[in-house]
Amino acid sequence: MRVVGNIFAGILIFFGVLFIWGSFSPQGQWGWIIVGLISVGIGLVLVYFTNRPQAKIGEQQPIKVQIDLPANVNLDTLKCQSCGGNLTLENIRLVAGSPVVNCPYCHTTYQLTEDPKW
Repeated sequence: MRVVGNIFAGILIFFGVLFIWGSFSPQGQWGWIIVGLISVGIGLVLVYFTNRPQAKIGEQQPIKVQIDLPANVNLDTLKCQSCGGNLTLENIRLVAGSPVVNCPYCHTTYQLTEDPKW
């Protein structure tokens, strides 16, 4: 896709320069300057968008996620379901859109679920 975009941008810039150059001839029309400038401008914008750096597949980018826990959850008293060890915010991370707890004591990993309030 990048090669096609660069070729098309090169064609636009080439013909834009020809329109601008041709408008200065004795038979040229001044309206062709506008057409040439627009063509060169579109070509340069196309070169910019086709050649800007993009994220590579598999490259990890930092993502900031804010987890809103229910009002009655107190993180000071959050304990592991397996061993009862105290857990902190560093032990909770977001995996596939769900909060997952990784216990530093027994190394158990489980999904954090909320019990119904009724």
